[in-house]
Amino acid sequence: MGTVGVNWQLKAILPVGFVLLAGLFVFTLATVSLRDPERHAVLLVAGTGAVAICAVVIIALAYVIQRPMVELQDKIAQVSEGNLDAVVSFANRNDEIGDLGRNFNHMLQQLRESREEIETLHRTQMSRAEHLATLGEMAAGLAHEIRNPLAGIAGVIEIIGRDLPSSSPACAVVKDVRLEIVQINRILTDLLETARPHPPQVCLSNLNTTVEHAVMLARQQVLSKPIKIELQQAPDLPEVEHDSDQIHQVLLNLLLNAVQAMDDAGTVRVEIDSREDCATVRVSDTGRGIPPQNLPNIFRPFYTTKGNGTGLGLSLARRIVEEHHGRIEVGSVVGKGSTFEVLIPFRVPAAQAPVS
Repeated sequence: MGTVGVNWQLKAILPVGFVLLAGLFVFTLATVSLRDPERHAVLLVAGTGAVAICAVVIIALAYVIQRPMVELQDKIAQVSEGNLDAVVSFANRNDEIGDLGRNFNHMLQQLRESREEIETLHRTQMSRAEHLATLGEMAAGLAHEIRNPLAGIAGVIEIIGRDLPSSSPACAVVKDVRLEIVQINRILTDLLETARPHPPQVCLSNLNTTVEHAVMLARQQVLSKPIKIELQQAPDLPEVEHDSDQIHQVLLNLLLNAVQAMDDAGTVRVEIDSREDCATVRVSDTGRGIPPQNLPNIFRPFYTTKGNGTGLGLSLARRIVEEHHGRIEVGSVVGKGSTFEVLIPFRVPAAQAPVS
């Protein structure tokens, strides 16, 4: 139910008028000793002065308060229609009205910045959704058109390899072909995982064990390279709700990326810890680092700076971690190395926990 508003001029003039009338009453009592003509003249002058004072007060209030309030009301109406470029002109005044104007303009500036951030985020999410939709279409076609012939090729190569004498120079070629077939299969698997994700099957388990398995597998990949992979576990870490297979996939991807980032000898360090309500796994390397202009794009599907990369590994890793209601943070210094930190909540929110 609305309230009846009282005109601000009336609110302003009532106290002034009350004081002036009280003054006139006191003035009248003080002039009772005067003769009537003299008293009437004095009262007339006093009454005229009172009316003049009221008029001056009204005009002053209209200039000092009413104009800014009318302008502010007009700007608020513009903002309600979506115009965030509106600003008030009385913000340069050195009084409380000026403070109000400055606060209003500052609020609009913050709203403009927030709207720009939201629009940027919306464009990013829409671009990501378009990428994923494209991936879905590509993966369905690739799985049908490539995997079946590839299985036949792999079978033929296997037969040829068995029939070749061990001293034949072609053995090396057969080995290279097998490796290329494995690479193609890996690309197809990444595409299918990205385009047709399945929700994580979470359960309470030891994150140290999941990380250790990924580190062991990564160490097998660098046996012939001068690269060390160090692991610092957290024995007191509580069990974490996670899909161990998917998190293993995430960590192995980060580890292999770290290895590929080093041209020669180097160290990859894996540290397990906790922060607030999350378990953390930090993967640091001493490799080339990532240029600042590339950092915003590293999680985009198909974005890669490696000649033989698919650009799907980090995109898939982020999706898996986000489905665990976590996040991946990254920092890098060119020439010194990169650090990826995976944060996973100890407990998946009850309303969003997938059925295991």
